[in-house]
Amino acid sequence: MHPLQCVLQVQRSLGWGPLASVSWLSLRMCRAHSSLSSTMCPSPERQEDGARKDFSSRLAAGPTFQHFLKSASAPQEKLSSEVEDPPPYLMMDELLGRQRKGCMAERLKEEILNREKMVDILAGPDAYRDLPRLLAVAESGQQAANVLLSLDETYADVMPVQTSASATSAFVSIMRGCDNMCSYCIVPFTRGRERSRPIASILEEVKKLSEQGLKEVTLLGQNVNSFRDNSEVQFNSAVPTNLSRGFTTNYKTKQGGLRFAHLLDQVSRVDPEMRIRFTSPHPKDFPDEVLQLIHERDNICKQIHLPAQSGSSRVLEAMRRGYSREAYVELVHHIRESIPGVSLSSDFIAGFCGETEEDHVQTVSLLREVQYNMGFLFAYSMRQKTRAYHRLKDDVPEEVKLRRLEELITIFREEATKANQTSVGCTQLVLVEGITSASSQTLRGHVLCRTTLRDSSAYC
Repeated sequence: MHPLQCVLQVQRSLGWGPLASVSWLSLRMCRAHSSLSSTMCPSPERQEDGARKDFSSRLAAGPTFQHFLKSASAPQEKLSSEVEDPPPYLMMDELLGRQRKGCMAERLKEEILNREKMVDILAGPDAYRDLPRLLAVAESGQQAANVLLSLDETYADVMPVQTSASATSAFVSIMRGCDNMCSYCIVPFTRGRERSRPIASILEEVKKLSEQGLKEVTLLGQNVNSFRDNSEVQFNSAVPTNLSRGFTTNYKTKQGGLRFAHLLDQVSRVDPEMRIRFTSPHPKDFPDEVLQLIHERDNICKQIHLPAQSGSSRVLEAMRRGYSREAYVELVHHIRESIPGVSLSSDFIAGFCGETEEDHVQTVSLLREVQYNMGFLFAYSMRQKTRAYHRLKDDVPEEVKLRRLEELITIFREEATKANQTSVGCTQLVLVEGITSASSQTLRGHVLCRTTLRDSSAYC
């Protein structure tokens, strides 16, 4: 068997995605001088359980919750007095070459590169600019690694190339990282602190996509609607960030910068015939100006992802979500009043630490009350280095988690069916990407005509 084929089979059997935890793996390149024989490739079936657990546990051994707080906090904030682990970010001393102490790269790279012999290159999410050097090192026969997280990397000047001539939509990254520090979430440790791309760079990319004929762009970010561009000095005033009513943050209120409402306004003006979406947002970042803009602009899709995670205020507090059930429900009503006909989707976690049967019932009732059009539901799985890992107990039995998840899925489908049925008989403007099949989860209709966003009001 060819060495690369063997590696890919192992990867497939382990279920690794293109981004494995904090880093993506560039698998061993097939060079002419490679002496790896097929006997060196382990059987996927024999290795699956052990390798999966071993590799996952070592990838999870990243920075702690306490050190993220220090790295992500504003300079004026009071830092945690608890014992800290080495930082997950490239700090000033490392930039100047003065220190080489244990950061994330030092804690991971030796183990992965030495014990996973299939790996030549280990690159983190902020190491794209370093890829030419890493590849050159690997070509010389050596292993290379860079999994350091950056405090400011946004790749604002790296424009992606559209390779599909038939594409109708594209994704545009506008910010990276997350500062929310929800107790269950590993994202802040694998993607770093929030940093936003300059608006001018985003607009340039959207304009290029429009010129190429694309009809839809989705703005991407780990906390997309907390976008805050500080690149324009004249907008760095002390104006605080506006939050949804009744919501709070786990970090000190941020000051100044151009906000998501301004970006959404500018992006929607690039091409009135290009539809605009965004994901994934946090419910706390939906001030009235954002909702009003979505309502006013015909090309901003009337669809909002509103992750709830739980319907119990007690569980939401343990999750450190920054809102109660009541505040969330009030926001739902406010959104529907501000944007008539809006479609809502959400995320839910079944069986979080300490979740009781009554908490579960509260989540069921929220699903029934809101009637989401789409949902993403999961059973809770503990992640190392999160706040929950350090301070909470994963005490809901696995069979209970799965039973509750099944109940949530059943209720969601029932309520989504009711929500979808209200659209039967209505005329809708759709972007056709391909019509080849249909399913029970798909709304079906008859094509009336071909139109544009601007002219669609005559039909819809």
